[in-house]
Amino acid sequence: MSGYEILSIDDLDQLESNDGTMVLSPLRRRVGFRPFGLNVWVGRKPGDRVIGEHREPHGTEELYVVLRGAARFAIGEEEVDAPVGTFVHAPPGTFRGAIALEDDTRVLAMGAKAGEAFTPSGWEDFYVAFAYLRNGDEDAARAAVEDALAREPDAWQGAFNAACFEARAGNADAAFEHLRTALERNREGVEPYLAGDPDLESLRGDARFAELTR
Repeated sequence: MSGYEILSIDDLDQLESNDGTMVLSPLRRRVGFRPFGLNVWVGRKPGDRVIGEHREPHGTEELYVVLRGAARFAIGEEEVDAPVGTFVHAPPGTFRGAIALEDDTRVLAMGAKAGEAFTPSGWEDFYVAFAYLRNGDEDAARAAVEDALAREPDAWQGAFNAACFEARAGNADAAFEHLRTALERNREGVEPYLAGDPDLESLRGDARFAELTR
């Protein structure tokens, strides 16, 4: 076995976010790439968001490459139209975001913290897990959840996202167990999500929810 792999961006899965506003092709997971974050975002039509508006406040540096189509980037205080072949570099703390300008726009996103060994972020595992669950592949979804929890076993975010996952999967007992753990680890961090997070909707009529959140 040579170990190398050659594939096209059209070979990658396209996984929608829970709210249907973004589409991810999880390239890093697909090829088992470990040195830094590496994913492709898809804009199926003009106006679709391909990079969520955000900053990276904890030192992550990112580079975006327009692989297909065109995108409009908000970077810092500027807006820049980026045709295919454009590179956009976002240092840590820089505001960034992008929307597609053409059908089937693809943007490669790469990132890591300088001088640190890369550790995949839990958001990626849970994004993939929720998408697999919606698509009916619960085994693959659970494998992604287990990856995230094993990598960051003490993170409140992992416990909270696991609660959301189990709630969507219809496993209320497991959902409440994870939710209790998340609240014990960081009640301040969890409480803002309790009232409005749609992932928890199936739990709100249960007496245990009121007991945990009062």
